[in-house]
Amino acid sequence: MKKSVFNLLLLISLVSHAQNTIVIQSDQSGTVINRNIYGHFAEHLGRCIYDGFYVGDNKNIPNKEGIRLDIIEALKKLKVPVLRWPGGCFADTYHWKDGIGPKDKRPSMLNVWWGGVTENNSFGTHDFLNMCEMLGAEPYLAGNVGSGSVQELSDWVKYVNHKAGSSPMPILREQNGRKEPWKVKFWGVGNEVWGCGGNMKPEYYANIYRQYATFMTNWSNDKDDRIFRVASGANSSDYNWTEVMMRDIPHEMLEGVALHYYAVIDWNKKSSATEFTEQEYFTTMKRAWYMEELVTRHSTIMDKYDPKKKVALLVDEWGGWYDVEPGTNGAFLFQQNTMRDAMIAGMTLNIFNNHAERVKMANLAQTVNVLQAVILTKEEKIILTPTYHVMEMYNVHQDAKLLPLVIHTNDYQLGDEKLPAVSASASLDKNNITHISLTNIDSRKEQEVTIDLRGTKATTVTGRILSSAKLQDHNTFEVPDKIKPAVFKGATITGGMLKAKLPPFSVVVLEIK
Repeated sequence: MKKSVFNLLLLISLVSHAQNTIVIQSDQSGTVINRNIYGHFAEHLGRCIYDGFYVGDNKNIPNKEGIRLDIIEALKKLKVPVLRWPGGCFADTYHWKDGIGPKDKRPSMLNVWWGGVTENNSFGTHDFLNMCEMLGAEPYLAGNVGSGSVQELSDWVKYVNHKAGSSPMPILREQNGRKEPWKVKFWGVGNEVWGCGGNMKPEYYANIYRQYATFMTNWSNDKDDRIFRVASGANSSDYNWTEVMMRDIPHEMLEGVALHYYAVIDWNKKSSATEFTEQEYFTTMKRAWYMEELVTRHSTIMDKYDPKKKVALLVDEWGGWYDVEPGTNGAFLFQQNTMRDAMIAGMTLNIFNNHAERVKMANLAQTVNVLQAVILTKEEKIILTPTYHVMEMYNVHQDAKLLPLVIHTNDYQLGDEKLPAVSASASLDKNNITHISLTNIDSRKEQEVTIDLRGTKATTVTGRILSSAKLQDHNTFEVPDKIKPAVFKGATITGGMLKAKLPPFSVVVLEIK
């Protein structure tokens, strides 16, 4: 109680001297920020897989077994920890056996969700899992519950995880050129079953989940071999869905519950990705800030049934969503990526970091050429988006210890509406280096922040910043480096007190020693 009163008095004192204040409890680290919060998502949608990750036998683009090497190199620098595949809505139409064996003998299918294009299944289980090995990323497979069967998903688990020669599925895997199992840990039991995954009611799906989860096992007592099963979770603020999942599914059968949310201005009238007004920007920021309420309220429901926080919350689809670029296929969801998207990324990752006790994974939608992508491609060229650079700057938080903080921030005001201007999170890495990530979403005003580093004797501060002249700025294939991180010189530290001046709509990551 005394410590809490002291913290409150300290915060009040700081507020009287500065408008933006943060108190970081540097001596109270504990919760680890799971690296999988920085995960990604790849669906058979538009040009994410084909003409994105996978170029087949294209001789003009360096590749290994069809996988673009420049994308692999870029994602390694991003330290991608986990990659979700094959969907999305596509997952509940996908039959994994169509994507194994000789490519010229694989059957084709119609991609009914994303443009009615022909899917030839040339990119399948082996291609994806081998690509994850190239990346050094954990695979996260989304199983087909909507149009599949218990047997089909159970066989997929056996095919990729059981040891060689132990049963028909591993024998089939060996015949297709892979002797050792991949040992896939993360498995989604369906996707958006409240919608494209089957339009199910929560009580019905909870029973379906229990059936599938029963047979999704390798019957091993080795903790390293146990799989992590994820229930298809709520659409945004459907809190009843989370309530039913936590109430009706035995927790020994449930390792995680998903949540999907996109920062969309209006599902019926999305804005342009690049030609947007300040009002549209403000509304997008309002939608992005809503993630704080969603994570808090879904976590509160989970706490009621799981006070020890053994079941994880996975935000396995998140990001911005706008109109497609002019002249592109509307079903392919190709959009540019501006400083607005950098603000979404910085703010959202701060939220996930600060809820690291419950949030154990998140997957940005999507990695290449779709929605809030980190990479865009055009023939042999690639560009790294502002979102890529934010995630690269923030990867210092992966597997670091969360430092609790208390923040008081100015408002970003437009008309009669207000939003918190500054968001932040902080962590302590294994080398006892503190990192603080700061996002100023105010489109007009610089924000000076005073940070009290309690419990540390830090004396030096360095940093990096992502900023640009206009909110609508973005990287293009003609000017690929218009937006990229730069050295940040706007921070000083004296006697354990740090001051930083954040330009309008900027993201800053500080390193404190």
